[in-house]
Amino acid sequence: MTANATAKTPVTLLGLGAMGTALARTWLAAGHPLTVWNRTAARTEPLVAEGAKAAATVADAVAASDLLILCLLDDTSVDEALKDADLTGKDLVNLTTTTPAQARERAAWATARGARYLDGGIMAVPPMIGIPEAGGYVFYSGAPELFEAHRQTLAVPAGARFVGADPGHAALHDVALLSAMYGMFAGASHAFALIRKENIDPAGFAPFLTEWLTAMAAPHITQTADQLKSGDYTTNVVSNLGMQTAAIPTFLTTAEEQGVTPGLLVPYFNLMHRRLAEGFPSEDLTGVVDLLLR
Repeated sequence: MTANATAKTPVTLLGLGAMGTALARTWLAAGHPLTVWNRTAARTEPLVAEGAKAAATVADAVAASDLLILCLLDDTSVDEALKDADLTGKDLVNLTTTTPAQARERAAWATARGARYLDGGIMAVPPMIGIPEAGGYVFYSGAPELFEAHRQTLAVPAGARFVGADPGHAALHDVALLSAMYGMFAGASHAFALIRKENIDPAGFAPFLTEWLTAMAAPHITQTADQLKSGDYTTNVVSNLGMQTAAIPTFLTTAEEQGVTPGLLVPYFNLMHRRLAEGFPSEDLTGVVDLLLR
């Protein structure tokens, strides 16, 4: 082991799926002593060949390092893996995908067992890990002092962004961004369906769709945030709710003509109609956000 490696924080990683394996390789490449454990032990073998140490048991893995990273299937998997582990004095960073409530419960659980806790939400897919120019990063929330203590180590695989002391906020940011992503994918799917039966090359259509979504997304998101913060949904409105709602029949009729179900759009259109019926024709679309709250 080189002097450079011994100077780096030792890391224990539990979970070697596609994401866990990608994370492991970046810490190894950066010279961090790495101990790995996976329920299917064979997955540790390629990493051992690259310099990692495989732990035969979770207890051995936990004992190997003060910094313990979890990248397991779900919250239940965390329970199963750590149910008998001694976490006293450990720094536990949970990158397992969970809900905000599960993250808060896990933080209390870890504290009760003598560990400091950070929750994480990975905003990347495995091929983006270890490649800074790919733009991937991880949201972290929980103990601020723990984040500061391990900021450099945590930033090795992908950018590290701290979003507050509430342990649930990393998971909430994660799910919020992914929810927006799936909404965008839904709109793109509808757009491709509209042209599917026509003599239109999807590959030729794609740049138009990309350019349009790019041009519209940033201004809309920024303006929505500003209006929600101010409480005034009529500031700087370019296309008001009344005008946009009046155009809805065109979208629905076009879908019918093209033999496309409007099911991906109708729920949003219904909210627009509802907000208009409540008497807000001069607003932007921001009022829809309030209608979603239960």
